[in-house]
Amino acid sequence: MATTTGTKKKDFLTIGQLSTEEIHDWLKEALALKKAHKAGKDTPYLKGKVLGMIFEKSSTRTRVSFEAGMLQLGGYALFLSSKDIQLGRGETIHDTAKVLSRYVDALMIRTFGHETVEEFAKYADVPVINGLTDLHHPTQVLADLLTIYEYKGKLAGLKICYLGDGNNNMCHSLLEGAVKTDIDISVASPEGYFPDPDILAAAKNEAGQKGVKVEIGTNPEEMIQNADVVITDVWASMGQEGEAKKRLEDLKGYQVNESLCKLAKDDFLFLHCLPAHRGEEVAEGIIDGPHSIVFDEAENRLHVHKAILKKLLENY
Repeated sequence: MATTTGTKKKDFLTIGQLSTEEIHDWLKEALALKKAHKAGKDTPYLKGKVLGMIFEKSSTRTRVSFEAGMLQLGGYALFLSSKDIQLGRGETIHDTAKVLSRYVDALMIRTFGHETVEEFAKYADVPVINGLTDLHHPTQVLADLLTIYEYKGKLAGLKICYLGDGNNNMCHSLLEGAVKTDIDISVASPEGYFPDPDILAAAKNEAGQKGVKVEIGTNPEEMIQNADVVITDVWASMGQEGEAKKRLEDLKGYQVNESLCKLAKDDFLFLHCLPAHRGEEVAEGIIDGPHSIVFDEAENRLHVHKAILKKLLENY
């Protein structure tokens, strides 16, 4: 049974819930954990702790990085697909959350509807981490921010350009993460693919208070001008397979390719959360080219996840 020391539990469901100071603190922690791991000096901060990982959406990077991260921190991770637990047979989220809270010290959930992780967080007695929903992908964006910082030496004052489907979990979390860390962000999407209006309005409101630019437009050539970082994602995510043909047609003008990237800064970085569909949302010459840091980005999922786990569990 999970135990507490009296500290109120903290969940991690969106980037927007974090303060700028917290983001920088978590990134600093991730850098320290990465440095220690590279030196072969992992510390078992989470010895005896157990992470339950619920997957309604399958994943390579999310599963392996959280599982390896718990092992490196001295803990243990349990993989729980919806087919393996009673949640997939009609047990309520309330009951599942209450029961699992008696067995594990934290829960990571990768699912479709964002309301699912919100409901888990409401009823679970242990910290809940959003590993991905259709609306948000906060753990990935923390890894992106860490990777950008490693290459650029700063975050504030940079410009990110996101191209493709703006009504996308990556775009939503990037909007929140960019504004929180004083990065200008532009989004190029066709009509009908703009970001969620509530998330966009909140980002623009905070950006206005901080003097950060948030731009949304349909012209990729305009949006990518002078970008320090160029980011995209697949055009048809898991659960959107039936829309794939229409999406390929609607988004074909938003491919990240050599011609378009000439409008970004000469030393731009290319990021992609992976898996990528080469020849669709990104040209091979970009993702396999000198500006691409997608595998460093993927590696940093490991160290960011360790930082998240340590921060949520060390005082709980």
